[in-house]
Amino acid sequence: MKVAYITDDIYLQHNTGAMHPESPERLKAINKAIEPLHPSLVLKSPISTSEDMLELVHSADHIENIKHICAYGGSIDSDTVCSSDSFDAARMAAGAGVVALDGIRSGEFERAFCAVRPPGHHARPEQAMGFCLFNNIAITARYAQSIGYEKVMIIDFDVHHGNGTQEIFYDDDSVFYFSSHQAYIFPGTGAKSDIGEGKGSGYTANFPVMAGSTDIELLDIYENDLPTFVKGFNPDVILVSAGYDLHESDPLAQLNITTEGIRRIVRLILDSADVPFVFFLEGGYNVNALGENVKVTLKEIIMN
Repeated sequence: MKVAYITDDIYLQHNTGAMHPESPERLKAINKAIEPLHPSLVLKSPISTSEDMLELVHSADHIENIKHICAYGGSIDSDTVCSSDSFDAARMAAGAGVVALDGIRSGEFERAFCAVRPPGHHARPEQAMGFCLFNNIAITARYAQSIGYEKVMIIDFDVHHGNGTQEIFYDDDSVFYFSSHQAYIFPGTGAKSDIGEGKGSGYTANFPVMAGSTDIELLDIYENDLPTFVKGFNPDVILVSAGYDLHESDPLAQLNITTEGIRRIVRLILDSADVPFVFFLEGGYNVNALGENVKVTLKEIIMN
């Protein structure tokens, strides 16, 4: 299985300040941990996505606002911080998905992992939040549709619900959003009853779990619930919001998921369909655990 690992040092220039959990150290730890896998990977750099492509998801006002705040190194809110290089980093985070899909379409590789910063799944059409400036995976979903992948499934196993991704596709029957996440924590969305609206009704599936949940609870979702939705939707491509803050060591959440549990979740996702897969880094804030968890994810992606 040919697998691309897509990253760039520009992501290290997104400076969130001292003590911020979404730090450049996260990506440094991942890059170091996955070095032994380099012979099995196609190493790629992202492109800087155009503002027109950002507008597939975000308003022109939102894009200009982010550009302005980043130029002056300001904060959007108490969690979401910009530096002078953040706008460029965010455009290249979205551009990683473009490179991934183009490489899959050309046959250069069959799957991809985008190790990007800033993350994306909290970004709403008109609002940056939760460390996220642009919604990388949503932009990639719209790009996928523009090049012929009509039905896109997004699977999100970050411990925090991807409120931005859900909102963007909530009334859309061409993009299925599936999320497991810890209940009653930031951002407070993702109830079981949130299933979409209008023609998108039935195309959103949320599985909130309680604090303290273990591998058993999460694996039950991915073994018994996910395959039904994948089979029913029959996607042309699957995009994965890979947030590793569900791990038992993470400082920002309270699930007890082991590295082996994460490996098995990834395997169940990959076994759910015979389609291209593109993974996007989202959360994960214990840097040592993060490196190891991305490493086991890549090992599973490389396997047939």
